[in-house]
Amino acid sequence: MPHTAREAHYVYIVRCANDTLYTGYARNVQQRVATHNAGKGGHYTRAHLPVTLLAMWTFATKREALQEEYRIKQLTRKQKLQLIACALPFEG
Repeated sequence: MPHTAREAHYVYIVRCANDTLYTGYARNVQQRVATHNAGKGGHYTRAHLPVTLLAMWTFATKREALQEEYRIKQLTRKQKLQLIACALPFEG
């Protein structure tokens, strides 16, 4: 069953200006990406602006999302790029 925006939790991957990949958790991904690009996001992204959203995944609970965020952060860059390639397209 699809989650409403109000109850959904997201994991996302952005590409930073230096071509690195950053994985994060958010309740509102578009707002979080805007926060990153305003220089008010994570310490890492502040130093590597702008960021571009590459992929995001939806979860029913915060716990599930944070577990997936951790799992993705353990992947190599090559594995993350493969995961992104398999992600369903989204409208940004």
